[in-house]
Amino acid sequence: MEVRELAVAGALEFTPRVFGDERGLFVSPFQGQAFTDAHGAPLFPVAQTNHSVSRRGVVRGVHYTVTPPGNAKYVYCARGSALDIVVDIRVGSPTFGRWDVVLMDQRHFRTMYFPVGVGHAFVALDDDTVMSYMLSEGYVPENELALQVLDPALGLPIPEEIGEPILSDRDRVAVTLAEAQASGALPDYARCQEIERGYAGAGAGR
Repeated sequence: MEVRELAVAGALEFTPRVFGDERGLFVSPFQGQAFTDAHGAPLFPVAQTNHSVSRRGVVRGVHYTVTPPGNAKYVYCARGSALDIVVDIRVGSPTFGRWDVVLMDQRHFRTMYFPVGVGHAFVALDDDTVMSYMLSEGYVPENELALQVLDPALGLPIPEEIGEPILSDRDRVAVTLAEAQASGALPDYARCQEIERGYAGAGAGR
């Protein structure tokens, strides 16, 4: 398992080894020991798994969770291909306002770890692109917020070749990063770190 630290503090990319033969292939997108070695603690106790299917050109995000409770994610693409984007929206973070992107597909089977408090977006590059998530917290609608994925101040890498991005009504009217910061709606970095440490303790006790 290869590991790369991303431009957002605490975010990680993992690339597993793919074993292929005449029957097909076998791959392990999540490997506990490799994650612990890279992150310094075991993966959070999984509270929920998500599965989404998107047509080419769909852009989802930038989504984040009110902190507390916060939410950490481990994400991979089970079918198709996507640009998966992490955005640092944690006030006080050394990488606040920065983002990084990982191409996820069925060649390399890369995965991403999203620490508590960051924003998440992705761009589906193929029809029937399937994204699979492990989450540290269950879905509570009133805790889920969104930022404008087309905010020019963020400058996220939405490729022109997909055409007009296909957005949900919620994402289309989402506020900009500056508007969310001015309203006090963004997560606090120190509080996010406290929650992460709590996950580490819970994971060590499994």
